[in-house]
Amino acid sequence: MSERILTSSLSAEEIEQNFKNTDFFSGIMAGLEEALAYEKGEAKAATIVRKRNLPAIDIAAERKAMNMTQKSFAKILGVSPRTVESWEAGRSNPSPTARNLLYLLSLDHSLIQKLQ
Repeated sequence: MSERILTSSLSAEEIEQNFKNTDFFSGIMAGLEEALAYEKGEAKAATIVRKRNLPAIDIAAERKAMNMTQKSFAKILGVSPRTVESWEAGRSNPSPTARNLLYLLSLDHSLIQKLQ
């Protein structure tokens, strides 16, 4: 496995300046105290979850635009050809994870080469 290299447009000094007044320990402790209070029933969870609604995707049209068969498309997505057929016929809906992947593929068809 190759080592990951992170790059930034900021200099080391700018990065250091950004975190100069950040107390990571206090933030972690506050989170742990909140979790403990929640576990004891003394507080309600303050985490807010925002669910993003992805636009509807015409799966058959996207697949055809990528010049793929249902079988090859299913292989890329890690599902069976019958599942793709069912999605395209409207008999079932993709899982949230599959919907995210389908959305990304609809935005950039070149991702198919990276997934093959």
